Amino acid sequence: MNQGFSLPRRTFSLCPVCGRRIEAEYRREGDSVFLYKECPKDGSFSTVVWRGSPDITEWLPEMPEALEAELGQCPTQCGLCSSHLAATCCVLVEVTERCNLNCDFCFAGGPGAAPEPSAEQLTEVFDELVRGGRFFLQLTGGEPTLRDDLPRLVKIASRAGFQYIQLNTNGIRLAEDEKYTAALAKAGLSFVFLQFDGTDDTIYKKLRGRPLLELKKKAIENCAKYNLGVILVPMLVPGVNTESLWDIVSFGVSLSPVVRGVHFQPVSYFGRKEKAPSNDERFTLAELLSGLERQSAGQLRVRNFTPSRCDHALCGFHGGFTVSDGRLQPAAAERAEKKGCRGSVTAEANRNYIGTRWLPPKEPCCCGANSDDLSPTFDEFLQQLRSRSFTVTAMAFQDIWNLDLDRLRRCSLHLWNKGRIVPFCANYLGLAEVQR
Repeated sequence: MNQGFSLPRRTFSLCPVCGRRIEAEYRREGDSVFLYKECPKDGSFSTVVWRGSPDITEWLPEMPEALEAELGQCPTQCGLCSSHLAATCCVLVEVTERCNLNCDFCFAGGPGAAPEPSAEQLTEVFDELVRGGRFFLQLTGGEPTLRDDLPRLVKIASRAGFQYIQLNTNGIRLAEDEKYTAALAKAGLSFVFLQFDGTDDTIYKKLRGRPLLELKKKAIENCAKYNLGVILVPMLVPGVNTESLWDIVSFGVSLSPVVRGVHFQPVSYFGRKEKAPSNDERFTLAELLSGLERQSAGQLRVRNFTPSRCDHALCGFHGGFTVSDGRLQPAAAERAEKKGCRGSVTAEANRNYIGTRWLPPKEPCCCGANSDDLSPTFDEFLQQLRSRSFTVTAMAFQDIWNLDLDRLRRCSLHLWNKGRIVPFCANYLGLAEVQR
């Protein structure tokens, strides 16, 4: 049995009131694990980071404790500094701060008023990122589809040499403007990261302020017409949709192969949420893992998933599956991985793992497997297998209350910000008055 992540465990964080760097410690209390920290000026803070089964010491791999001398000026000098341990897997570029929703939960602090970067400015950004070896781009915002020139930006990014170009969107315009969706596909968009919080409009009314389910379905339909793979991205909020995990996965599987997977994001409290959340408002990776097994009646099991190996192991997990007769089966590669090393993988390997599984299947071939007198070639066989792939993944973002600087320096999800490359969570931390 793995005996890796021992407790108590020392690390470093920030005071959520004054922002100074302080010591922190992971401590077990019953079946939960808390990040505890104390500021000499502003007092103590405790945030749940793991609750229930599987046990954190059995789930996470062994890793050394962080030493303060190794952290440099983290995170005040983010950019990426020499203390950062992970290369870029995916780089995000915000192309607008405008949005056509006003969600209670959002990375952004509110309706944006900053001027949008021009296509010419973004051309320089894209060229710079590709020269730096960053080949997985996510166009984000705000809501990127509010830019009429987004297809042009996708084309510019494609010409710059990005291997994968992903759009992070609420899907409203993709649903309402089929020509726009077609233009994005023609320009070279790889796949769509679609905000998708559930299969019931009561969820959207609660989280997004209006019913959106039919628009989400139409967006997926339009993406299917133009061979754009879709990844469903639910934000999970206790008391709202944490009992809808299997409903969301089942919905995605029913629309395979256009839907390539589900990427769960337990809610984090930054941006528009400036008050300290209670621990009852948290949903941990352990609860997500056990919830998937329970709600699926065992069709998904905790053992089907692996902790993140490109970032810190507390940042997320992944599971690769194939769709067979409407059911999910663990992929052979995933089963083999469980028997092997649980060490880290490179950003390039992780990028290719995700990218190849999220790309939509190619159009059916007119020869080989579709011919009466020819057997499928090996390449065609691999394409058939890939077309049935389906991923279930998760990313647990950090906020100012549960921030672990050791996790931050291992982050491979980066954001371009005014000429700097910044770990994603560092960009949105902020400092708020804390109601304790």
